[in-house]
Amino acid sequence: MIINARLLLISCFILFVSAADNSTPGLVVGFYKNSCPIAEIIVRKYVERFVTLNPGFAAGLIRMHFHDCFVRGCDASVLLDGNNSEKQSIPNKGSLRGFEILDAAKAELELKCPGIVSCADILAFSARDSASRVGNIYYEVPAGRRDGNVSNTLDPLLNLPPPFFKATSLKDNFARKGLSLDEMVTLSGAHSIGIAHCTSFLGRLYPTVDPTLDPKYAADMFYYLTAKLKKICPAPVANATGPPKVNPTVDQDTITPNRLDNLYYLGLKQKKGLFTSDQDLMTSPLTSNIVLNNIQFGLVWADKFGAAMVKMGNIDVLTGNQGEVRLNCRLVNTVGVNTIMRK
Repeated sequence: MIINARLLLISCFILFVSAADNSTPGLVVGFYKNSCPIAEIIVRKYVERFVTLNPGFAAGLIRMHFHDCFVRGCDASVLLDGNNSEKQSIPNKGSLRGFEILDAAKAELELKCPGIVSCADILAFSARDSASRVGNIYYEVPAGRRDGNVSNTLDPLLNLPPPFFKATSLKDNFARKGLSLDEMVTLSGAHSIGIAHCTSFLGRLYPTVDPTLDPKYAADMFYYLTAKLKKICPAPVANATGPPKVNPTVDQDTITPNRLDNLYYLGLKQKKGLFTSDQDLMTSPLTSNIVLNNIQFGLVWADKFGAAMVKMGNIDVLTGNQGEVRLNCRLVNTVGVNTIMRK
């Protein structure tokens, strides 16, 4: 019996060691310090160059990282081209910005460190550098992600929270990705920068103004958009059979539209949240106290934002021998494009 017990113990130990040897390595800060020590410097160079010309690129890169991580994990699947790719999905088509920044960084990295730096890591670095550039929010990015080879149009619709979600639905959506209620409200602060298409919030203006939207703000919006920009957000056409031919944009935050800061939450307190998913953070008792705390403690919010971005950047990552390191962020390395499909 003693011998059998020892044999069993040894067998379990061997199985444990074998499993440990085959385990997927995690992400680490400084992943490229030996293989490509200039990786993060190159990415930062292009982010700063483009964001200096247009601060909106910072919002675009942060949003793209979010849209990537919430769909199939942080594997750069959102960057793949193709008729049935994530780029063609309703939440992404015509609204994602910043691809040229990632392309430029990747091109130089392939010259300096060929086949080393993944597109998924480039996107994670660029989101961090964007937060630093427009919000003075800096955090270390653990790296070592690999690139996926599947991207399909349906996935964003099944995973990304739409702008009409209320706090309870947002809580459930983020919880499915391993993020807490506080982290959900914290990451929503990314709406402090960037623009929104009219179709994302028309339901709050027509046929009557949403009561949770400040009437004066709505009136000012009508005046600004109608009188000065020639009806940039007109009422939707009755019985329309498709999306509008023109879908203009407005700033998401009216207080500091080009600054990533906690004044976004002050706007919610003033009933100036553009989306239902924004304003309900203040309206709902589930999240209102978190909003008020973020108004009062801006530096704390900034630290929480960085930590939440790091945690989001760990969602369902591919590491080790999983996936690949794309040579071109828009294409899988395998010959042919059959990996961009519905699966």
